[in-house]
Amino acid sequence: MAVKKIVQQGKVPTFMTVGGDPVIMGGEKLGPFDWVFKSPQRSSVAVKRLYMYLKEKGLTKIALLTASDGFGKDGDVWLTQLAPEFGITVVAQEAFGPKDTDVTTQLTNVKNAAPQALVVWTIGPAGAIVAKNRAQLGIDIPLFQCHGQPDPTYIQLAGSACEGDRMPATKLMVADELPDDDPQKPVIQEFVRLYTDQYHYDRQFPINTHSGYAWDAIMIVANAMKTAGIEAEALRSAIEQTKGYVGVSGVYNLTPEDHNGLDVDSMVIVQVKDGKFVMAN
Repeated sequence: MAVKKIVQQGKVPTFMTVGGDPVIMGGEKLGPFDWVFKSPQRSSVAVKRLYMYLKEKGLTKIALLTASDGFGKDGDVWLTQLAPEFGITVVAQEAFGPKDTDVTTQLTNVKNAAPQALVVWTIGPAGAIVAKNRAQLGIDIPLFQCHGQPDPTYIQLAGSACEGDRMPATKLMVADELPDDDPQKPVIQEFVRLYTDQYHYDRQFPINTHSGYAWDAIMIVANAMKTAGIEAEALRSAIEQTKGYVGVSGVYNLTPEDHNGLDVDSMVIVQVKDGKFVMAN
């Protein structure tokens, strides 16, 4: 958010690969976003994709457990606001610090509310702590993490406690399971080939749901430069006119009002099965 103010003053088109939405939200509190774009899905899109799945599975009574940082609060806003639209009732709402090492108190409150599912909104190791504490307490309701958790590190940290956990993710996590008519499939498979076979980045950074965000941002800017050059106003306008760009993380359609350009069709629900991410059933 500090950078957002600087690029607005300097009038430099800037593509961010961050998860939170305020960087591309306007208004008096958040300030203009004329010069800022972001490649990861909006939190609201991830929430909608998750709620679509919950509704499909008949899970309409949920508990929320969200981090108290900016990312968690952003998710909490959308989880609460969009629930009625999908016929979902929030029966418990708990928060925790992103550096907390134990959330058993919050999970006990969740258990007492008797929800059909638990939705957790946090990034980093905290998600694995929730999974472990849930297993320790014997809470057997389904656990859904946010779109920031599909990462081999989550499975490493949570171990067997995360078996069966589900979460929205980019299609990158299950590329080989995509239908052949999905326009993203060949794009993602080529990205994975370059990432693993040619440059061997996976040796230090195993592929996770975030891995394609910087690639997409760079490609969208490069494509805009081909038509508009590098003059700031012209380049910004060209980025805003990006339509149908098939990326690793989705098919992007940007506008002056939408500096992200991704919708729910850019996400799938994945599940931890035998220590790996697969398409959820």
